[in-house]
Amino acid sequence: MLIPLFEWFKELGVSGSGVMQYITFRAGMSFIVALLVSTIIGKKIIHYMRMHQIGDMPRNIGVDGLESKKGTPSMGGAIIFIAIIIPALLFCDLTNVYVWLMIATTVCLTALGFMDDYIKVFRKNKEGLSGRWKIAGQVGVGVMLGLTLYLNSDVVIRENVEVRTHNETTQISYSTHDIKSTQTTIPFIKNNNFDYKWLAAALPDDWQQTAGWIIFIVVTVFIVTGTSNGSNLTDGLDGLTAGICAIIGVGMMILAYLSSHVVYAGYLNIMYIPGSQEVFVYMAAFTGACMGFLWYNGFPARVFMGDTGSLMLGGLIATVAIILHKEILLILFCGVFLMESLSVIAQSSYFKFTRKRYGEGRRIFRCTPIHHHFQKDAGEVKALWQKPAHKLHEQTIVLRFWLITVILCALAIITLKIR
Repeated sequence: MLIPLFEWFKELGVSGSGVMQYITFRAGMSFIVALLVSTIIGKKIIHYMRMHQIGDMPRNIGVDGLESKKGTPSMGGAIIFIAIIIPALLFCDLTNVYVWLMIATTVCLTALGFMDDYIKVFRKNKEGLSGRWKIAGQVGVGVMLGLTLYLNSDVVIRENVEVRTHNETTQISYSTHDIKSTQTTIPFIKNNNFDYKWLAAALPDDWQQTAGWIIFIVVTVFIVTGTSNGSNLTDGLDGLTAGICAIIGVGMMILAYLSSHVVYAGYLNIMYIPGSQEVFVYMAAFTGACMGFLWYNGFPARVFMGDTGSLMLGGLIATVAIILHKEILLILFCGVFLMESLSVIAQSSYFKFTRKRYGEGRRIFRCTPIHHHFQKDAGEVKALWQKPAHKLHEQTIVLRFWLITVILCALAIITLKIR
């Protein structure tokens, strides 16, 4: 909203009105406003929730330390939502298709999470929204994202082409025209672009591109759903998900800035994506909102984000990765989300298998998602994996998971150069 206003000021000759043309300025202001909004309105929203007793029963209430959290205000994801949307509307270019895709994802998944929290908090149904409706909502967002990227003419890239002399790469050039493409970046690979249409190589040439987009949309649905649920499963300790998402947000900001700058994209031999500079600005708001939320969500939490926040954060991260054609890098960026999800799948599958075979269900971990494994002593629950022997303090677990995310995000950025 502010960009047209400042352009008008510039035409009038107002001094300093040209600052909005600088991406770094808009991103910096977006971060600061998001940080301030989340901390300022957070206090008022938490006070309102306490006055109206809008509390929630934490998941895995039997885990050490969670009994005392009963009644803590939930649905705090509303704070993050407001803190993202306000600076995004103020500082992003609202004519950019990527901005509206990110806003649509933010709104839809926040609404989906809000419905789940509403059922838990106000209707006192701890099961919340039915799992099939959650999946349906996430799939709907994935389909919307995939189809928009396929059909919208503004969604384009410029292919990076290696210029070789004596079998050595001397420089990276880009095609003179924009193209629609289903390519994505593969880490650690020299010729690092993979095209989904290659999976349809057996089809006639005229069908391969269309088949590639169909595969791309299916992959998009899977990634959005998986990352959103992974974020939701991780939301179980004070500050855990918000801190991880803030770290991932910084990594995504770096990717967006590099992808939007033809010189840096050429140096790193990655796709140049026109318009992706607005992703940089939006993710600055995302990062600021998550960091501001930690003011109230850090141990001991005064508010939980609930599904209102956790479903949206994971889905938005997935959306940005897909927009930037870096979805495979989510394996590194969201390594903790993946670990949490796999721990639940492995625990459930192993328990069912052993109960069927031995008549008694057995466990791999003491408790899942895996962050709760570290909150129990080895003697409390029999499990295949009993390390560490003694439970860890909640703050210790959160800090270590943050550090793991920092390492994984740094590795994901490094992969752009190491091949």
